[in-house]
Amino acid sequence: MNRDRFPGLADGWARFDAPAGAQPVDACIEAMAGFMSSGAVANQGGLFEAAERTDALVAEARRVAGAFVGGDPQGVVFGPSMTTLTLSFSAAVGRSLSEGDEIVCTRLDHDGDVRPWLIAAERAGAMVRFAEPNLETLELPASAVEAVLSERTRWVAVTAASNAVGSAPELERIVGAAHAVGARVYVDAVHAAPHRKLDVSALDCDALVTSAYKWFGPHQSILWARPELLAELHPDKLRPSPDTVPDRWETGTPAFENLAGLAAAARYIDELGFDAIRAHEEALFKRMLDGLAAIDGVTLYGWARDRVPTLMFNVEGKPPADVAKALAADRIAVWQGNYYAYELSHLLGLEPAGAVRAGVVHYNDDEDVDRLLEAVSRL
Repeated sequence: MNRDRFPGLADGWARFDAPAGAQPVDACIEAMAGFMSSGAVANQGGLFEAAERTDALVAEARRVAGAFVGGDPQGVVFGPSMTTLTLSFSAAVGRSLSEGDEIVCTRLDHDGDVRPWLIAAERAGAMVRFAEPNLETLELPASAVEAVLSERTRWVAVTAASNAVGSAPELERIVGAAHAVGARVYVDAVHAAPHRKLDVSALDCDALVTSAYKWFGPHQSILWARPELLAELHPDKLRPSPDTVPDRWETGTPAFENLAGLAAAARYIDELGFDAIRAHEEALFKRMLDGLAAIDGVTLYGWARDRVPTLMFNVEGKPPADVAKALAADRIAVWQGNYYAYELSHLLGLEPAGAVRAGVVHYNDDEDVDRLLEAVSRL
């Protein structure tokens, strides 16, 4: 499906490494190169043509990013990574916390949506409580979050989909439960974004973060938050830099070429459509999941009913690194370790070796899956 749009696939590898970063689509590559060679490379706010063209690029990227997440473009903040944006946002939130306040995180999340909140809580004298997924299915129902909410809960930080096992929590109910006790919700949508349409307005969350390199764009990330929330909080910033929203959240000179690539990648996904993406991915993932489950000696982790197409497994008697090396010898790319799903890896007793992770995106095909299954069978 659209494999010819991805130049990086020409090397013949079966790529199951997209959960750590997908191959960029041709439109993204062309947009970045086009901007870099256009003569429009300049900083913002100048009174000359190149600067004005750069201003227009940023405004258009903000509009496209807002549409991609389903929110007001004035709530879009650009940054180099999800971790950087979350550290900045949680630090600003931390200044509003009081001793005894509580933050809820989950054991299903990437550490980028855990450690920043632990740091903010420690500085404020607040407490972090953890919602626990079901150990057998690795689902995270709303009841798991409700069990640790209290009248002192100020924020809930939760993933839209596990980057390790694909589980998709009951987000709508979690947001509703958090709001019912007066808490706000921060959603890590990095892993969900290549697979499912984001809509912060329908979800009614307070903030959400995603990274374009997971959805066929450059290493550029988006933090969306309610504009009034961005105005209420006080991020670290330089004195001469703008104090208006959302500009005051963006430190330093942006990577303008990355904004051009991000907008192109978002337009590509919009043209393709998530209905087509999801139908293709789910058929491939079932083939991969059923095939691995049928191989003696393979242990799969998690059986969530609602999940994106990512799985985690181990092969009996073989360390995950040895499995990954053996698959690489057959030109099959997978990841090994904990992939920063630090809490989940500890919860499952997989540290320090972790497990093997394979993920499907829409440019994978049946041949890729068959190559993976055959190679694991030989192991």
